[in-house]
Amino acid sequence: MKRIMKKMLLILVVLTTALFCQAQEKKQIMLPSPNTEGGKPFMETLKDRHTTRAFTKEKLSDQQLSNLLWAAFGINRQESGKRTAPSAMNNQETDIYVCLSNGVFLYDAKKNCLNLVTEEDYRKYMGRQDFVADAPVILLYVSDYSKMGDKIPSEKKDFYSAVDVGYISQNVYLYCASENLGTVVLGSVDGQKVKEILKLKDDQKVLLSQCVGIPK
Repeated sequence: MKRIMKKMLLILVVLTTALFCQAQEKKQIMLPSPNTEGGKPFMETLKDRHTTRAFTKEKLSDQQLSNLLWAAFGINRQESGKRTAPSAMNNQETDIYVCLSNGVFLYDAKKNCLNLVTEEDYRKYMGRQDFVADAPVILLYVSDYSKMGDKIPSEKKDFYSAVDVGYISQNVYLYCASENLGTVVLGSVDGQKVKEILKLKDDQKVLLSQCVGIPK
């Protein structure tokens, strides 16, 4: 009887551990290291940069996501933690929320991973155009004013945060042009609605969204 109880307890421990690991994996997606080599020559990339408003439903691979997010606002100098796009006084105040069919995730550049925010598919809220709900990836750019602190006057925070997101979105445009992907920046986003569904803080401001996918 004791032997049976020990076996049952062991099985229970193994199952509990497995379920815990699955839950952790669901909450966090570890991305592969970005591939920082290759791509088109720079001048050819500029020539091919354009806007796309029609996407297939084919998903991007984890490698493509990793490359995309690194190009957008990843860390390109490990010793200092500085990024592929500049930010005012290096505040790095822009958070990138990655909206996919299986949920919304927050990009962690230091760990190169996606942290689950919600399992809901909220892509349809990231813009007002019909094609938005079907775009395989939507990047939501949110400025966290608390990261700016007192170094930047309140009246200048809107300006600097908008400029910084402009750099990031252009990086995405250039990456997509280099990799034959499609993208479009959307300014028509219901920021208040998005703020409510994602439970953003008072100091966080929704600026833009950007669809990314394989063009039709």
